[in-house]
Amino acid sequence: MPELRASRRGLLALGGAAVAGAAASGALAGCDGDGNGSKAATPVDAKVPFYGAHQAGIATAAPARLAFATYDLTVSGSPEENRAALRELLQTWTAAAAAMTEGKQVPGDSTTLVAPPADTGEAYGASPANLTITFGVGPSLFDDRFGLAAKRPAALADLPKLPPENLDPSRSGGDLAIQACSDDPVVAFHAIRNLARLGRGTVVMRWSQLGFGKATSNGSAQETPRNLMGFKDGTRNIDGTDAQRMDQYVWVGNETDQAWMRGGSYLVARRIAMRIEAWDRDFLADQQHVFGRYKYSGAPLTGSKEFDTPDFGAKDSSGQPVIPVGAHIRLAAHENNGGIRILRRGYSYTDGIVSASGELDAGLFFIAFQKDPRKQFVPLQRSLGAHDALNEYIQHVGSGLFACPPAVSGPDRYWAQELLG
Repeated sequence: MPELRASRRGLLALGGAAVAGAAASGALAGCDGDGNGSKAATPVDAKVPFYGAHQAGIATAAPARLAFATYDLTVSGSPEENRAALRELLQTWTAAAAAMTEGKQVPGDSTTLVAPPADTGEAYGASPANLTITFGVGPSLFDDRFGLAAKRPAALADLPKLPPENLDPSRSGGDLAIQACSDDPVVAFHAIRNLARLGRGTVVMRWSQLGFGKATSNGSAQETPRNLMGFKDGTRNIDGTDAQRMDQYVWVGNETDQAWMRGGSYLVARRIAMRIEAWDRDFLADQQHVFGRYKYSGAPLTGSKEFDTPDFGAKDSSGQPVIPVGAHIRLAAHENNGGIRILRRGYSYTDGIVSASGELDAGLFFIAFQKDPRKQFVPLQRSLGAHDALNEYIQHVGSGLFACPPAVSGPDRYWAQELLG
C-alpha cells in the first residue's frame, strides 16, 4: 500500500517541517516584523468564532500562517458501519476544533500518567492567534464505501486536466481536508496534528502543506501582500466583508442540488511551483509585462496607483496594448472572463530544494473559494493555462477539490451533520 506509506511519511515529516517552515517564513517574510525580525505578540483574546452560519477561514481575514492537510478514510465495513465511523470521527473532530479555536486543549484527560495525554501540548498556553479550522469533503467520499453517492453535489465534479499542470498523485486529492490558519505557525500545525491523531484508525493523512506570508489579500483593511516573485497579489480580490459579492460568488445558495451545502462553499487548492531562479534572471521590464503591473507600486501598467482600474484598451505609441495580451492581470480580470470572480486565499511555501536540479522548491499554495468550480475556477484556469505569460515560470504540481459545508451552528452539532443524516 504505497499510498498509506507515503501518508505516514508525510505526517512524520510534518513535525520537522513545522519548525523549518516557521524559520523560513521569518526569513522570507521579514516585512511581517520590525528591523530585527521580531514581531508584536498576538493578543491572548485574538479569537475567531467557530460557530455560526458560514465556516471561518473563508471570508475571515487571512492570518499569516497556514497548515493544510488532507486525509483518507481507512474504513472497510458496510456502508452503514462506515457512515457510523465517519459520524463518530466528525463529532470528535468538531469538538476538538471548537476547543482549539478557543485556545483550549483538545477535550479529554491530559493529566493521567498511565495514558497518552488528550492534547499533544505544543500549543499549551499559547493564544489561538486568530486560529480558524475549515473542513471540507472531497469527491472520493461519494464512492460506494459510505452509500452517499446520491448526496454528491453536481458542483463537486472532478476537475478536468488544466494546463499548466503535471500533478503528483501523492500531493493531490483526499476524502477530507482541513485548512488551519493562524498567526502562530505552531498553533496551526497543532490543529492538523491533533486531528490526525484523533482520527487514527479511521483516517490517515494523505498529504499536507505549510504556508507562510499570506500571498493574497482578502479584506479591505489588509495591505496587499507580495508573492515570492515580488509582486503584490490579490489587489482585485473579493473583499470577504462584502456580503453582496460573497453571496454572488462564494456562498452556495438555493441554486444547489444538495440542501446540505447551502451556506457552504467549494475549495480548490493548487500547489503551484515557481521557477524562482529563471524568474530572478529576467529583466524588470519583462517581469512587469508578465504581470501587467509595476513591481514596486503594484499599479497596473496603465495607472500610477495600486488600486487604479486597469485600462485594457490602452495602446502605446506603436499601437500595441500597454497591458500585453498575455499579461496575467488581463487574463485573470473579471472584465475579460464573463464576470467570473473567485475568492483567493493563497500562501507562499518553501520545501527545501528540488533534488534533481538543486533549485528552490518554492511557490504558491493557491486556495480559492467559490460557489461552483465548474463555472468559476475551471473556465478561469483554462484561459490562464492557454495564454498566460506567467506559465513560463510556473507549473501546477498538486491539486484538491473539496465541498466545505456551512458552519456548525452550536455545540450540539458537528461538521457535515446534514450530509450524514
